[in-house]
Amino acid sequence: MTAGSTSPLRILLVDDHPLVRDGLRARLQADGYVVTAEAGAPESAMQALLRDQPDLVLMDVGLKGSSTNGIELAAQMLQRRPGLAVLMFSMYDNPEYVQRALQAGARGYVLKDASGDELLAAIEAIRAGGTFLSPGVTRRMFRAQAPKPILTPRESEILSALARGESSKQIARALDLSVRTVETHRQNIKRKLELDSPAELMRYALEHARNP
Repeated sequence: MTAGSTSPLRILLVDDHPLVRDGLRARLQADGYVVTAEAGAPESAMQALLRDQPDLVLMDVGLKGSSTNGIELAAQMLQRRPGLAVLMFSMYDNPEYVQRALQAGARGYVLKDASGDELLAAIEAIRAGGTFLSPGVTRRMFRAQAPKPILTPRESEILSALARGESSKQIARALDLSVRTVETHRQNIKRKLELDSPAELMRYALEHARNP
């Protein structure tokens, strides 16, 4: 893929959801890109890569029903085609996945809840020889690298309980606290960790509760 090329960019779509591929293909073709092929599994994706010689692969991280995930497949593709551009497209914003994808040779990582314009910006950035990370990915990576805020022993207990799937009512009963007190602790934890929603708090608990 040559930076500044005026020829239509040739893209291979790899995602295990046909409806997702349909939507991506329609958007990409409407914006002048050529979708050379679609694949829902590693084997067919590799065949399409070697057969059609696309410039860029838009790759899902999670490929259900396969022992090879998108990051591993990206590394295999880049071994066969070192000049290939790979853009990961995923629902997972875990910094570990992003780092593994970049280490495998991916040039970008876009979240599936991104706008169509953001996806096109990522493609054009890579086409120009650069890299691209969704803003949400960048924020998560920055948080992962920043020093962890100090939680009180009680907050750490509650974080561990959340990781075990316990509700506020169950935590209150186990720690001999009122439900309101537990909810206050949860709000304090969210504030310290700069988390915006209960879902983000749960995800953080699952990832970090062992070492709060």
